[in-house]
Amino acid sequence: MTRTIASLAVVLAAVAAGPAAAQSIKLPETLTWTAYDVGSGGYNQAVAIGNALKNKLQVNLRVLPGKNDVSRNIPLRDGKVPFSANGVGGSYLAQEGVYEFGAPDWGPQAVRSLILNNSDALLTIVTAKDANIKSAADLKGKRVAWVVGSPALNQNITALLAFANLTWNDVKKVEFGGFGAAMDGVINNQVDAAFASTISGNAFKIASSPRGIHYPIFPHSDKAGWARVNKVAPFFVPAFGTEGADLSKDKKAEAATYPYPVLMTMKVTDTELVYNMTKAMVELFNDYKDGAPGNTGWDLKRQVFAWAIPMHEGAVRYYKERKVWTAEHEKHNAALIKRQDVLAAAWTAYKAKAPADAAEFTKGWMKARATALTAAGLDVVVTAW
Repeated sequence: MTRTIASLAVVLAAVAAGPAAAQSIKLPETLTWTAYDVGSGGYNQAVAIGNALKNKLQVNLRVLPGKNDVSRNIPLRDGKVPFSANGVGGSYLAQEGVYEFGAPDWGPQAVRSLILNNSDALLTIVTAKDANIKSAADLKGKRVAWVVGSPALNQNITALLAFANLTWNDVKKVEFGGFGAAMDGVINNQVDAAFASTISGNAFKIASSPRGIHYPIFPHSDKAGWARVNKVAPFFVPAFGTEGADLSKDKKAEAATYPYPVLMTMKVTDTELVYNMTKAMVELFNDYKDGAPGNTGWDLKRQVFAWAIPMHEGAVRYYKERKVWTAEHEKHNAALIKRQDVLAAAWTAYKAKAPADAAEFTKGWMKARATALTAAGLDVVVTAW
């Protein structure tokens, strides 16, 4: 899927306009979100947002923890909850109908976003400082971690290698049985680079080890490099990381990352509810921004409106009122909705004659999906899983 890289929106006019009175936000007395497990960053952020909703609007927010993308999405899909604080897996991969969402009881989902968290932390390639990997091009010939059984994680590295026109054939792939083992591999000099969050405990362990930590630069001005990244992983966005191991406001990393969490819903969710939830997230920001690590990423000034899944019409209505929604955003959103329509039609046609065998079902869906997207003039992006 081709897309124009949108820089983080600077919405000075919207900030000057100021938030409307909290009384103008109309939400039910009780709201329910799904989120990551108890104690995770996403869960803690949701709890902090819930406190603001309670204090300002007398709205009770119930947060249902889910262990993985599927468990967070089941209540959303089934209409049991209206919103989820989810990740790229539960949002973008659900839209695409790939990996877990390519199973017979799933298929492409008509997901929509309300608002994205673009925090100062990064989800990106981390490297050992002594490996002297200053740019994506410097990864050539280096040892790079491949986590067995984590296709989405490995896809992230595939995308970032593409920034420098590299593939896995250009690096030394070192396989690990899990994420933690890959991180330990950096410390133990088994590998030079891996994918991680800059605020994870593993990143701090690497930083304090004799090898040290470094983040390769992904120049935001390199449009060709970014086009290659987004062809493989449309959810990556340019960012300056200032939070995490060996990072600070005085020591920024010009990098590639993606939003986490994504406050998402389904296409069929009531427009008024989505409008008011979006409004609450923006206009109560000052009431929850310090309530949990990473909450500053929900700021209106940090939003990327042309992202990888379409925005709900209720959210669009609010952003139009704040005068931060442009004709380019509208065009991008319409293209994403068209993509979802193509995927939905392909799924319906395929399911009508799909084989019962699980392996054959997956193989057939990969082909049917690719054929439909190609026929519509759209990038397949995820070709196999």
